[in-house]
Amino acid sequence: MDTEQSITGKGISQIVYNKFFTNFITYLIIINAVLIGLETYPSLYEPNKDIFFILDWIILAIFAIELLLKLYVERSKFFKSAWNNFDFVIIVGSIILYNTPFVSVLRIFRVLRILRTITFFPSLRRIVQALFLAIPTIGSVLILMTIIFYVYAIIGTAFFSNINPEYFGNLQLSTITLFQIFTLESWASGIFRPLFKEEPWSWLYFVSFIVVATFIMINLIVGEIVNNAQKITDEVEKETQDIKDDTSEIKELKAEVQELKILLKTFIAQKEEK
Repeated sequence: MDTEQSITGKGISQIVYNKFFTNFITYLIIINAVLIGLETYPSLYEPNKDIFFILDWIILAIFAIELLLKLYVERSKFFKSAWNNFDFVIIVGSIILYNTPFVSVLRIFRVLRILRTITFFPSLRRIVQALFLAIPTIGSVLILMTIIFYVYAIIGTAFFSNINPEYFGNLQLSTITLFQIFTLESWASGIFRPLFKEEPWSWLYFVSFIVVATFIMINLIVGEIVNNAQKITDEVEKETQDIKDDTSEIKELKAEVQELKILLKTFIAQKEEK
């Protein structure tokens, strides 16, 4: 019985970790996300409710089967993966709460499973790793940006509150205004030019803020992400080169073993002739 279970387990394991099965689940996740997106169009969804309902049940059933197979193969190890825990909550919750008002929320969360596709594309995986590695630096940059926003908000409130109270009436309004300027959205026509007519020197305030907050700070973040991405690429190339070196060494060893076999055969043949 143990042997049969072991053979069955190996067979299921081969199915679960098979590339075709993995790709099939990935495509199904994408299809599920597309279907949920199409449901947001009433003109398309209302006439085809039954079709969407059937497809939703089929996809959910396949996801449930995948979950059961993984649980059978990985057992207690299954819950050590954050992705597995996320899938478990979403799929089990969707099944239990299918006929309740909460199912719509869980179905929306099922769209987040599309993030799993990141793990199947090396280039995307490297970008995400670079983003995570840049988090400490980004945090420091954000603290610095907060200080810059606070200083400029106080300056703006002090000098421009009487001229343009709509945008610089208090610290809160000034901060929101600075955020709009930071995004470069309608800052010149909506905020700067009317103020420039009253205070000609105000261009120094706006230009200096845009240069420091928008250009320099954003470039620091982008630069850090690019550097981390380059580090990851270099590490991957180094690992690949190590594998190539190991492969070449194995080939050389095989060639030497083959030569030894030939020499041994020659030696044995000579001995037999004597």
